[in-house]
Amino acid sequence: QVQLVESGGGLVQAGESLRLSCVAPRNVFSRAHMAWYRQAPGKQREFVARISLLNTTVYADAVKGRFTISRDKVKNTVYLQMDSLKSEDTAIYYCNAAMYSGDLWGRGTQVTVSP
Repeated sequence: QVQLVESGGGLVQAGESLRLSCVAPRNVFSRAHMAWYRQAPGKQREFVARISLLNTTVYADAVKGRFTISRDKVKNTVYLQMDSLKSEDTAIYYCNAAMYSGDLWGRGTQVTVSP
C-alpha cells in the first residue's frame, strides 16, 4: 500500500521552531503537488501550505510569513519549516499528495505548542 510517512512533530514552546518531513514513494513524488494540512482538536482539517511540481507555493493566511514549504526531489521529501510557533498551531499535521489519479494522505504527526 502506498504511504506517505510524516515525521518531525513534537512538543515545543511558543516562539520556537520545528521542521516536519514527509517521504513519498518516488513514483508519487515525481507527479504530485505536495501539501500540508492540519487538524486541531474539535476542528475540521484545514489547509496549511502547498508546493507544486514547479515549486510554486501557497500558504494559508494563518501561517504566511512563519511557515515555509519546500521539496527535495532527490530525497522524495517535502518539508514544512515552522518558525515562531504559536499555541494555536497545535494540531495533527498531515501530508498530502495530489495527483491526477487522486489524493494520498499520511497518518499525521502531532505538533503541540505550549504557551
